Amino acid sequence: MPTKKATKKGTKKTAKKGAKKAAKKKAKKPAPRKKAAPKKKATPKKKVAKKAAKKPRKPNAAFMKPMMPSAELGAVVGAKPMPRTEVTKKLWEYIRKYNLQDSVNRRMINPDEKLAAVFGSKKQVSMFDMTKLVAKQLK
Repeated sequence: MPTKKATKKGTKKTAKKGAKKAAKKKAKKPAPRKKAAPKKKATPKKKVAKKAAKKPRKPNAAFMKPMMPSAELGAVVGAKPMPRTEVTKKLWEYIRKYNLQDSVNRRMINPDEKLAAVFGSKKQVSMFDMTKLVAKQLK
């Protein structure tokens, strides 16, 4: 029969061996790695060249050519020849002065008697159709 000392020694040895094996297993198995964030491509910095002073825009000659309005359009914007851009500005001044823009749908214009003659007596005209109808009144 084994003595108490022998059993204690044997258990200590086996316990130590088991601890060593467990330590080796832990050492062999690496800890799970965290995924690194994807690297962003480094964009080269562009050198911003200092711009020279901006030149004023040159207006298109076709828009600036004075045109003679018809008698109906002349009653609204004036009878003198003027560029199409100026005619549009004067039309909008007239529309705002007499509050002819639709209150619900601001893109629509409710013409009065003078503008109805220009627009062909339509009940409502959209602001986009307005320029097309006005172009017919210029020569």
